Amino acid sequence: MTRAQLDKQPHEVAAMFDRTARRYDLVNDVISLGQVRLWRKATAAAVDAGPGEVVLDLGAGTGTSTDSFTEFGARAIASDFSLGMLRTGVVRHGGNSLTGPGIPFVAGDALRLPFADDAFDAVTISVALRNVHDIGQALREMLRVTRPGGRLVILEFSHVTVKAFDVVYREYLMRLLPQVAKVFGSNDDSYAYLAESIRDWPDQPTLARTIQEAGWERVAWRNLTLGIVALHRAFKPE
Repeated sequence: MTRAQLDKQPHEVAAMFDRTARRYDLVNDVISLGQVRLWRKATAAAVDAGPGEVVLDLGAGTGTSTDSFTEFGARAIASDFSLGMLRTGVVRHGGNSLTGPGIPFVAGDALRLPFADDAFDAVTISVALRNVHDIGQALREMLRVTRPGGRLVILEFSHVTVKAFDVVYREYLMRLLPQVAKVFGSNDDSYAYLAESIRDWPDQPTLARTIQEAGWERVAWRNLTLGIVALHRAFKPE
């Protein structure tokens, strides 16, 4: 658990994202300087879902990330603990309920997923694992709902690998990010929390060990954008 998480209870985090939902995708695009689109493509390539496969997208928010997993014929379910995010996603996808056309939107807690054992070919979570209060339990739940031999893909903010750039990045993160979010009409408190949770998050090797300890195997990662984010991939034992 990060220090940012210690300051907020799960219902407070959910309410924070509810308030942010309407502008969430726009602000993410702005504060990442468009990099979030490249990260999304890299995640979809790592998931590598094809026809007949079913993907669970956890922390899916408005479902923008979920769309990318269906490009080659796979089915995908968007799940999030923020009802505000899900409602926004349903509207944007042309639906009028949490079971919209094309992509189902399912409210769910990562610590107690509302899905059967071995239900998915792949489980993925993008820049949302930091918001879970018990990372190990969440990873074990993801393992439970993944079929034997299925895969896990995690896109998460990480540790910059170039020291000189890291100084500049952290200054932007802590001072400017909440202000940029405020300019674009989003909830600046949410992005102050975001900055703190990124700062406190473990580095790439530490997260890899945590994934392995939860029961996953063949854990590997690669850095994107100088390590601002990292893609971790693992498999459920056969």
